[in-house]
Amino acid sequence: MFNIVLVHPQIPQNTGSIGRMCVNADCSLHIVKPTMFEISDKTVKRAGLDYWHLLDVHVYESLEDFLKMHADKVERFFFATTKTKKPYFEASFQAGDFLFFGGESTGLPMELMQLKWENAITIPMGKNGRSLNQATSAGIILYDAIRQNFSAFAMV
Repeated sequence: MFNIVLVHPQIPQNTGSIGRMCVNADCSLHIVKPTMFEISDKTVKRAGLDYWHLLDVHVYESLEDFLKMHADKVERFFFATTKTKKPYFEASFQAGDFLFFGGESTGLPMELMQLKWENAITIPMGKNGRSLNQATSAGIILYDAIRQNFSAFAMV
């Protein structure tokens, strides 16, 4: 239904958890290297439990490779970032959208977000908050996108 894109993920447990969520939400997971771990790493699979073999996962050697394959979809790219004031719940998601999340300590590259800056979104936080866990952020935004498109979401 949606595409989750992890750009330079650093923590295998987050990637595994997001992979498990993607299986349960009928989404594809796109992983853009470099990563700080091997995709086959047992910690990724452990966090994804027995779901990993069911995951529709695509791995790209670089951001350039990803963009070459999906350049025609830039209009439907949404970027989770702390660098904007636009809350995620003001975005209008459609099935097939690409939801981007950056590395846990680096975030998304600004040059990537500038491809469609008006689709940069954030999760509101209290005054003491700096950022949320990558897997938590992906869950919040993905499930709002599903909520907005629930009639198209295949429940079994």
